[in-house]
Amino acid sequence: MPGETESHAFTQELGVSEEEFFRLLPAAIGHREFARDERTVRMEVDGHVVTLELGSEEVRRLGSLELPYLEVTFRFFGLPAEAEARFMDRFELYFQRGGG
Repeated sequence: MPGETESHAFTQELGVSEEEFFRLLPAAIGHREFARDERTVRMEVDGHVVTLELGSEEVRRLGSLELPYLEVTFRFFGLPAEAEARFMDRFELYFQRGGG
């Protein structure tokens, strides 16, 4: 694990506040242990490091409606593509929002 190089990274916008992000996070990552340092969350997935780096909480205004959102950068260090897909499928299930 130490010395692993980043194999994949991307940024995704999540329609949640920072408070809601941390409320949903444990279930979204399968109740894995994680460490939080400032705006970075670090965990182990199948023996590899995954980090989530949070941008600052922003607000999108649509008329009088205010919707919070966060940009989150996902970084995977050596995690095989299939395991990354499983991780993201579960994560996105907990953070998806209904549309209309």
